[in-house]
Amino acid sequence: MPIHTNLTPERRKTMVEQGVWNDRIITDYLDEAVASTGDKAAIVTYRMADGSRSELSYRELDDKVTRLAAGLAGLGVEKGDVVSCQLPNWWQMTALHLACVRIGAVLNPLMPIFREHELEFMLGMAESKVLVVPQTFRKFDHGAMAHYLQPSLPRLEHVLVVDGQGDESFEQVLLERAWEEEIDTAELFKSRRPSGDDVVQILYTSGTTGKPKGVMHTSNTLFSNIRPLAERLALGEADSVFMPSPLAHQLGFLYGLMLPVYLKSTAVLQDTWLPEESTRILRTEQPRLMLGSTPFLADIAEQAIDHGLDLQSLKLFLCAGAPDPQPLVEKAAKNLPTRILSAWGMTENGAVTTTLPEDDPERAVHTDGVPLPFVELKVTDMEGDTLPAGQEGPLYMRGASLFVGYFKQPELYGVDDEGWFPTGDLARLDEQGYIRITGRSKDVVIRGGENIPIVDVENTLYQHPKIQALALVGKPDERLGERLCAYVTLKEGEESLTLEEVCAFLSERKMTRQYHPEFLEVLDELPRTPSGKIQKFKLREQASQSG
Repeated sequence: MPIHTNLTPERRKTMVEQGVWNDRIITDYLDEAVASTGDKAAIVTYRMADGSRSELSYRELDDKVTRLAAGLAGLGVEKGDVVSCQLPNWWQMTALHLACVRIGAVLNPLMPIFREHELEFMLGMAESKVLVVPQTFRKFDHGAMAHYLQPSLPRLEHVLVVDGQGDESFEQVLLERAWEEEIDTAELFKSRRPSGDDVVQILYTSGTTGKPKGVMHTSNTLFSNIRPLAERLALGEADSVFMPSPLAHQLGFLYGLMLPVYLKSTAVLQDTWLPEESTRILRTEQPRLMLGSTPFLADIAEQAIDHGLDLQSLKLFLCAGAPDPQPLVEKAAKNLPTRILSAWGMTENGAVTTTLPEDDPERAVHTDGVPLPFVELKVTDMEGDTLPAGQEGPLYMRGASLFVGYFKQPELYGVDDEGWFPTGDLARLDEQGYIRITGRSKDVVIRGGENIPIVDVENTLYQHPKIQALALVGKPDERLGERLCAYVTLKEGEESLTLEEVCAFLSERKMTRQYHPEFLEVLDELPRTPSGKIQKFKLREQASQSG
């Protein structure tokens, strides 16, 4: 049964006329890769737990995809059914998505850190028919958790466990049986082929503001992001991609799973982030492109102090996931032999902006880039009127890669009649069209009627020699409305930090006293989403409850 979306005929017509939606699906690109470069490595997987390295050529990957697709159909997966997976960065995840597209099923990737509470909600909402999990990952028994959940999920007919045993084993059920000899796969794939507008991915938002929502994407929305990005970065078959960010996050999914297949290049996957091992992988595999959030960039920059000469193959690092702290980008640029590009995007639309490879490096320090082709941005005042360049306000986006709705929650779509989507971010645009994300709409702290520039204060405090990470939030106050509260984690070896030290540091840098925090709390770690974004809503709750 087709999944209901918010896609309108008018949007479809406009995108096709512009030539940005061409109805091609990922298996079309897989077929081309097999035909033209079948023996080339498609996926190299590094598992940190056992130190193993595995490699699949495009031809080998295609054979596994055919068997998996036929097997899923043999298990009763119909067109439009949801197949969920909670997998690390292993080749099985890429193969599973390709297999789902072959038979018109929908993949629902789930972050490996999710546990019973999150999964029961997500699997229940998705009405998943199949769930694929690892037996163990990072010493956690995912197989046991999945079987614990299954009785509470009546639509979940099959739990398959990678590296599992018996009739629940992913390998035994789907890979060791020659399903393609039992089913006419040519006819199956022809009859089940999804259109460019069929939903192929449901990905839950990270939840920086509360309950996650199931973001729906089609082949047209996903590839209308991948193609312009590849063109902007001048990527080709020789540009292998190193992806340590989770494939179950949109950044990892788009650019670690889909982009290499589109390019006919090689995906190099690392399943657990270990900076020293990452450096070894970079030296061994010689990838040209790496993508990740700011913690990845920080760690690689630290490693590059010792291994700079070994990282010469890494030509591009696309840093996304949160506004890049200025000192971090400057440090990375100094220590990496790599062009660092800043980017901004969302689960709902993939990367929306990037700096350009030919830009002055300062652009990546001070901006989050310019929109990709077929994407528009505007910054408005609180009444919705477009603001002139340089002024901060709510950010709206519209364009080809915008998602087609929230699964089972069409009323939450929020896109107006002209196609504008409220991102929930605050930003300012400069005269050249470069954007700077200045915070979330809910990040605004207004003390005594004055807006505090949160990002500027945070960027300044990131330079403090004791601070590893931080977040500033508002604490409710009867007299002033809000007071500024700082939550920080300390660098290794540091034992304490006082509010007086923080304020003195800001004073030395000539920051007005009105922007100084009035409360400070040192934490062992900050609450984060699976993609590494700090969950400020949790810190606001904590601040409001503290004395």
